[in-house]
Amino acid sequence: MARAEPITPYRRDWRQGRAMSWITTVDHKRIGILYLATSLVFFAAGGILALLMRSQLATAGESFVTKNSYNELFTIHGTTMIFLFIVPFWAGLANILVPLQIGARDMAFPRLNAASYWFFLFGGIVMFMSFLANGGAARSGWYSYPPGSEKLFSPGNGQDLWILSLHLVAISSLLGAINFICTIHNMRAPGMSWMRIPLFVWTIEVYSFLLVVVLPVIGVGLTFLLLDRQAGTHFFLPEQGGNAVLYQHLFWFFGHPEVYIIILPAMGVISEVIPVFSRKPIFGYKAIAFSTIAIGFYSMLVWAHHMFSVGLPGFLNVFFMLSSMVIAVPTGVKIFNWIATTWRGNLIFDTPMLWALGFVALFTIGGLSGIFLAAYPVDWQVTDTYYVVAHMHYVLFSGAVFGAFAGLFYWWPKIFGRVLDERLGKAQFWLVFIGFNLTFFPQHMLGLMGMPRRVYTYDRHGLFEAYNLISTIGSGIMTLGILLFFVNVVKTNRTGRRAPNDPWLGDTLEWYTTSPPPPHNFDRLPYITSARPLRDLRRRLAERGNA
Repeated sequence: MARAEPITPYRRDWRQGRAMSWITTVDHKRIGILYLATSLVFFAAGGILALLMRSQLATAGESFVTKNSYNELFTIHGTTMIFLFIVPFWAGLANILVPLQIGARDMAFPRLNAASYWFFLFGGIVMFMSFLANGGAARSGWYSYPPGSEKLFSPGNGQDLWILSLHLVAISSLLGAINFICTIHNMRAPGMSWMRIPLFVWTIEVYSFLLVVVLPVIGVGLTFLLLDRQAGTHFFLPEQGGNAVLYQHLFWFFGHPEVYIIILPAMGVISEVIPVFSRKPIFGYKAIAFSTIAIGFYSMLVWAHHMFSVGLPGFLNVFFMLSSMVIAVPTGVKIFNWIATTWRGNLIFDTPMLWALGFVALFTIGGLSGIFLAAYPVDWQVTDTYYVVAHMHYVLFSGAVFGAFAGLFYWWPKIFGRVLDERLGKAQFWLVFIGFNLTFFPQHMLGLMGMPRRVYTYDRHGLFEAYNLISTIGSGIMTLGILLFFVNVVKTNRTGRRAPNDPWLGDTLEWYTTSPPPPHNFDRLPYITSARPLRDLRRRLAERGNA
């Protein structure tokens, strides 16, 4: 098949330059690479914390870490993976791809774009510096419910630094979200109507609107908590007239949309990868686009299903139970459309496709366990057990991380000009896939057997020790898979095959320019006539060649 090539290649590599040029850059591609690199460093740090936790839980009565240290580990692990890894990772990938996919030369506000990265970096540094604070790091969970996070129970400075860190990261995300919205609305290529933009861009659009709506709410909750701790107020202290449940409402009004802030970009990646490696158009483009909007809307109507056990009125439990089940409908639309796209397609099982199919399989398992948790009588029985831990990781890890690796392997040639090693990539996939299921599937059984979450040790009760040991072994296998990725990156950087401009025969506009793209992205653009402009261009070139 004919490949659509740009008019002229750009010979100078924009990635080269002194360190100061990277520190002061406003180029969206460089900023995106900084985001990706930093978020992957935090991913590694969060993974190390998880390994320490699993080492402590491998056997009953283990004393590898103290109870206070364990509480710090699970608090910073959860916060790191959500706020410092996956949300900034999507910001980095979107920084690189959104202008390329819509035919723009840069983001709408380049300096604001750079500022958002530095807020994120400093927020992450503050988070990990809190381990050195008086009293250690925060240890009240990644959600920091009062009264556990109030001064009486968390007297050290680590909790205050945790709040400051999240404020900095929230500012970063808010600035980035506004920038994405302005870029997508105002800088699309000629002919690119809303029904012609790539599905990844659709997910970034909804992701950005969700951030703009919900970040101020969590900002208010964290500010009130900081005032309780430092200014003598009592917003969340019941004995002084406050209301601890108010914090939970503020947190989860942000927290549940945050799940879809994490998942929607991954769904966008899957919607780009599956049709390319099925050699078919995406099945139901409009249905997937509108289901993305529906998920964003419904995600703000289900937050209290995290609070079924706090004593809400019965009619509220029923409302949030039903709304939580309804949100499964647009998600199901996406899954069935992805499956329909592969039906009778010419499937190519390269590494990006493996990660995409792994996402679909594991995210479906996580969604099914979520349907059970959405029924509040079931939730009352398993809340705060390892069943919830298993569900959360099947949704967030299998969704976000599998989607992230699908995106990295798919777009790495475009970003860096070299193709990641396929053998190492496939070995990594299978190690992570097997290790993930060994780690988290047994935790469903642990939860149903009654093992509570957030405990640093346990007695030899039934199969507790056996399932925990299997889970710890799985985490080690998964770690080997993640390490293979970093080996792959080093190997590819040294000896990797140079990428052509369009190595996968992609559909979207980023494959029209060079690999990596020049500073100005494009010499010229084809007129956009569909959501698959590169396929249209290849067809026109083939027709011209046959004429």
